[in-house]
Formats: sequence, structure tokens, C-alpha cells
Amino acid sequence: MGLFRKDLNTINSLKPEKSTWLFFLIFCVLSAIGHVLIGYCWLRSQIGELILTFAPLFLLYTIVILKQWPTKWVKRLIWVGVGLRLLFLVATPALSDDYFRFIWDGRLLASGYNPYLYLPSEILHTSIVKEANLTQALYEGLNSPHYFTVYPPLNQLIFGVAARLGGESVLVSIVVLRLFIIAAEIGNLWLMNSFRWPQYLQKSRRGMVLVYALNPFVIMELVGNLHFEAVTLFCVLLAIRGLMSLPKVPYLYTKSAVALGLGASVKLIPLIFLPLIVGKIGLREGIKYSIITSGVLLALFIPFMSEALFHNFGKSLDLYFQKFEFNASVYYLLREIGFWLTGYNIIQSLGPLLSLTTLAGLSWLAFQRQNLLEKMLLALTLYFLLATTVHPWYITTLVALGALTKHWYTVVWSALLPLTYVAYLSQPYQENLRIVTLEYILVFGCLGYEFFLKGIDWEKPSSL
Repeated sequence: MGLFRKDLNTINSLKPEKSTWLFFLIFCVLSAIGHVLIGYCWLRSQIGELILTFAPLFLLYTIVILKQWPTKWVKRLIWVGVGLRLLFLVATPALSDDYFRFIWDGRLLASGYNPYLYLPSEILHTSIVKEANLTQALYEGLNSPHYFTVYPPLNQLIFGVAARLGGESVLVSIVVLRLFIIAAEIGNLWLMNSFRWPQYLQKSRRGMVLVYALNPFVIMELVGNLHFEAVTLFCVLLAIRGLMSLPKVPYLYTKSAVALGLGASVKLIPLIFLPLIVGKIGLREGIKYSIITSGVLLALFIPFMSEALFHNFGKSLDLYFQKFEFNASVYYLLREIGFWLTGYNIIQSLGPLLSLTTLAGLSWLAFQRQNLLEKMLLALTLYFLLATTVHPWYITTLVALGALTKHWYTVVWSALLPLTYVAYLSQPYQENLRIVTLEYILVFGCLGYEFFLKGIDWEKPSSL
């Protein structure tokens, strides 16, 4: 009788494991199907199909991340996240056309030309086009042929490698670019899962990496649509890891500063973290840190150095802040007030004003106590809420920081952003401001709940 009871207990103990495996397999199969549909079947104009595929994917993802998973299952699910990214390996980006500029700049560089010096529209009928194999099809795919490139030097070097290895094949160049992004994403998942949190946070942090690892929006935008925020995030996480070790190993701030400089050499956005880091490690060490970070960025610009480089690069950045508009929140409200008061778009005044407001907010955050990760999340959130342009993939870094700090408004934001592709149903694109309004009502609602009702404990101890 005792033996029978022992066998029954053994069988009962196996049932939860079997049900977990069943759910795991269902999740893997359905997620794979959904990601393949997004990567290989739907175009940017097929917004209905995209949303009908994305919505069930995100619902399934939400069920998974809300479930408490043992450590061994967290590791398995992280590998699932890697697998879902690999599914996009040979897909041509359908929701973004930025890759045309990546390949254009890369072919210029691979042929010995400085991509910062040439407007695509100006060299279209010159010998450079033939020498660099810049085809008419490639030119027609560019979304900004009348603007100088705005991609920093390390990004340009990656473009050059992809162009050299890809030769005349656009698809091979895309695959090479994607391998860089997938490698960075694997690094991101490893870093997020291996952070040594303070003991009292270990249990609450376990499995939060899945919020980023399995997020279909993150996978779609970074790997599927070929955006290099993934590489920037890897560098930022390396920088954070170095700062976490700072109290025990002071020299690591140099490695951290180099990592942040490399991140800024892919996308300039990590530079907004410098005031927060200075506030964390002190003025003296912070100045050294900032010099190293800036030095890395400037050193990578040296191969491209010319009299016109900074003029052209700065001109394009200036146009970005004073002309481009997409999926903004506070800016759109102020723009409407400006129309009412003046009768015209006051973006040329609002752009710099909002940038100064962001800078003031960063300065205030720099002097808040402890918890650098929380402050980085808030800084980036402030920047995007005051920006004139918020493309969907910009928010992927927020999803990662939200996962590390256990804030959920970034997940809500990522669920809503695919709706912004409704803008591309018409040519030229036309935003649906009702969708934008709905997006930001929900985002501000979640943000308000987490930061004002739930609150942030600025005083809690932290290695950061």
C-alpha cells in the first residue's frame, strides 16, 4: 500500500511538468508561425494582416511573462527567444525601408568613398554610382535621398562590411547586417540574465529577462526590420555592467566608458546618460568618464574626417529635430496650440525648446539619489515623450530598461506601437492622430500609475 501511494505521488508530481512542456511547445509553435508570417508574408501596407498576427502573438507573450517560471525554464525560454530571432535571418525587411540607406552608405564606403560627403540625389548621374554599384533600384528605395547620412561611424563600418561581403546581392548584405544584430541580441539576453543583482532583488528579478527576450515587437523591429538599437543596447548594457562593478573594481569605469562610447558610435542616444553617470560616480571621475566616452566617438570619426563632415552631419541632425515629425506626444499638443496662435507649424521653435526641456530634466535626474537604472529609464522616457519623432523601434531600448527595473508601461507601449503602421496605408504617409492619441492616453495612464500612484522608491539600496 505504501509503495502504491509512493508511485501515485510520483505520477502526480509529473503532471505539472507535462502540462508545462505542453504549454511550452504550443507557445513555440504558435510564436514561430506568427513571426514567420510577419517576417516573410506581410507588407507594410497590409496593416490588417499585421495587426491580426501581432495581437495573438502579444497575448501569448503576455501569458508567458506573467507566469512564474523556474530557472531552468527561464533558460529554455531565452533560447526560444534566440530561435525566434533566427527565423528572420533571410527575410527582407517589409516594415522599414531604412536598409536601403544602410546598403547605399556601405557600398560607398566599400568603394573608398566617404558616405558623409555625398547626397544620393547629387551623385545619381555621376561616375561614383557605377563605381560603387549604386543601382537605380537602391536609389528608389531610399526614404531620404536629399539628406546627408546621419548614421555614426561604427554603424557605417558595419554597413561597409555588409556591402563588401554582400557584393552585388542586396539579400546577402541584409543577412550580414542581420547577423550583427542577432549577435548583439544574444549578447543582450546574456547580459540581462547574468546581472548580479543585490540579494534582496534576486528573486523578484528572476525571469524579467523574458519581458525583453520574447517580446514580439522587439524581435520584429530589431531583427525583422533591421534596426541597430540592438547593438547600441549591447554597448549600454556593457557600460552598466562595468558601473555595477565599480565599487569593487574602480578601473572598470574605463571599460564602461569605452562601451558607452561604442554605443554612441552606433546611435548617438546613449550620450544622454552621461549626466546621470556623472551624478552617480562623482564629478571628478565623471569628467574622466565623459572624456573617454567622447574620445571613443571622435576617434571612430577620424577615418571619415574632412572639412565638410561635421557640417553635413550636423545639418542632417538639425533637419531631423526641426523638420521630421512622427508619432509624437507632447510635441503634437504644443504644435496644435502653435497653429491656433500663429496659424503655422512652429516646429523650428518647438524642436530646440523641447530639447532644452529634456536637458533640464536630465540635469534634475542627475542629482537624484541612487538607482541609476531607474534614472536611465526615466531619462529615455522623457526624451521620447518630448521628441518630435518617435519611430516604433526607438522604444525597444525602453523595453529592456523596463524589464531590468520591473516597470510595465514600456511593455504596454510596445504593444501599441504596431498600430502606427496605419500611417503607411497612404502615400505619402499620413498619420492617424486618433491612433496616436489612443496610444499616448494608455502610455501616460500606465506611466502615471507606476510613477505617481505606485511610486518610485528613490532611496532603496542598489549597486547602481
